[in-house]
Amino acid sequence: MISLAGRDILHAWGKFIFTGFGLGLLIGVTLTMAGLYRGMVEDGKVLLDNSGADLWVVQQGTLGPYAESSGVPDDLWRSIRTMPGVAQTANVTYLTMQVGRGQRDVRAMVVGITAGQPGDPGWPPQLVGGRQITRGHYEAVADLASGFQLGDVLRIRRNQYTVVGLTRRMVSSSGDPMVFIPLKDAQEAQFLKDNDAILMQRRRTETNPAFNRPGVPGLLDAVVASQTSNSQVNAVLVRLRPGVTPQEVADPIRRWKRMTVYDRAQMEEILVGKLIATSARQIGMFLAILSVVSAAIVAFIIYTLTMDKIREIAVLKLIGTRNRTIAWMILQQALVLGVIGFVVGKISATFAAPVFPKYVLLVPGDTVIGFFAVLTICVLASLVAIRMALKVDPAEAIGG
Repeated sequence: MISLAGRDILHAWGKFIFTGFGLGLLIGVTLTMAGLYRGMVEDGKVLLDNSGADLWVVQQGTLGPYAESSGVPDDLWRSIRTMPGVAQTANVTYLTMQVGRGQRDVRAMVVGITAGQPGDPGWPPQLVGGRQITRGHYEAVADLASGFQLGDVLRIRRNQYTVVGLTRRMVSSSGDPMVFIPLKDAQEAQFLKDNDAILMQRRRTETNPAFNRPGVPGLLDAVVASQTSNSQVNAVLVRLRPGVTPQEVADPIRRWKRMTVYDRAQMEEILVGKLIATSARQIGMFLAILSVVSAAIVAFIIYTLTMDKIREIAVLKLIGTRNRTIAWMILQQALVLGVIGFVVGKISATFAAPVFPKYVLLVPGDTVIGFFAVLTICVLASLVAIRMALKVDPAEAIGG
């Protein structure tokens, strides 16, 4: 049996293929936007997974170190470590800033980690090159997304750090690559003022009679020392013993330490529900607009392709071809066009994803939904085209 749809496609295969290719690029952009949203959510979850913490102890009344500024004493970890149910504790600082290498700057999240070993809270869980930080100063481990290589010298504030290790998929909730440095260096970079600010603050303190009392020797020196030193971190990461629930440890910390404590579910809600909520809504709006535009273009293409061969359809009707056969031909062409467009779109989205500066996550579920959505749109558009084609009077179509 001769396939009318196949013969018609072969007759103008170039036009059909290029139409499907253009449609595929539009579908690819839509799939990429969906993957961009998935990637933002995944970045937030990866950030929590890589921290290795079950609880985050932060400044009272704040949303934690990933969402807003938080400061807690750097000796708080000792008292938390002795509490029942706690296996490990570690101080950590987070600071998003420009990290320089030569003449180039990279936006990165600088993470200060305490001395320890791989597997401790806050440490990068695995490396793809080099080694972990072993010195107390001036060494760094960077994520591959930063573009840094082993041996590169980075500039963070006024100090320089040598990259001794490389890791992968260690990013902030906004997709910025992480750079790990020793905690003391990170505290200096985040909290310590520059030399001019320290000098001006010292002069103000010296002229303040409350701090510079003739009868109290040593008071001024003690005040100045307190102003130029730092004893703050952004959070204390807590890992629990097996079988201990987060609530069993979090409640005593809130009650006795007067700190805010978040478990994994609460921190994930902050990252996804608050920190990236606006960006997610923007991407969702773009995705909705792209979906509507894609559906309209698919319908228009199928309708146009059908109307372009209205004379051929009129001839088929004159020679006795049944309406069912004509309708099946139009439906087949619409489905083939949809399949070609989706295949091209999926391939283009897959190859374009690694090029994006943000992480794009293409999940099979979105692909399946997108495939059936494209086929549904093609079927609906073909039904409209079929209805219009079958209403055509053969004599008028051929005579025109």
